[in-house]
Amino acid sequence: MKIKMKIATLLLALASATPVFAQDNSPLIGAWRMTKFEAASNGKLQPVPYSGQLVITSAGTLSAQAMNPDPNAAPTPYTINGYEALYGSIVINDSTNTFVTTVQSALVRNLIGQKMERAFKVSGNRMVLSPVDPNEGWRVTYERYQQ
Repeated sequence: MKIKMKIATLLLALASATPVFAQDNSPLIGAWRMTKFEAASNGKLQPVPYSGQLVITSAGTLSAQAMNPDPNAAPTPYTINGYEALYGSIVINDSTNTFVTTVQSALVRNLIGQKMERAFKVSGNRMVLSPVDPNEGWRVTYERYQQ
């Protein structure tokens, strides 16, 4: 009976870990350099001079950093003094071109614990990332770092 319980526990643990292993082949896995950030202004997306990077691992983690060069930039829901930094787990759904990040650490502390769903499109070494909810009003383009 104890052996059956141990086997059942092991199988349950493996079953819950499967989504992380399934992400190994996702085109999102890798390190990305921000090439363009656009934010809504008067109902249209306008370029904002941001720089940053996004790192997504096959272990199921995401980390992001972005900076507006203006140190006096007004705070946003994601930034303080024009700077954004966050880390969390990620579950990727390549069939719907979406992922959900659960924030575990962030410069803006009230993001911690939030689940953020994002849409993505990867074409070659280029990725365009946007919120699933267009009312958030932004879009980011990244280029994969080359070795």
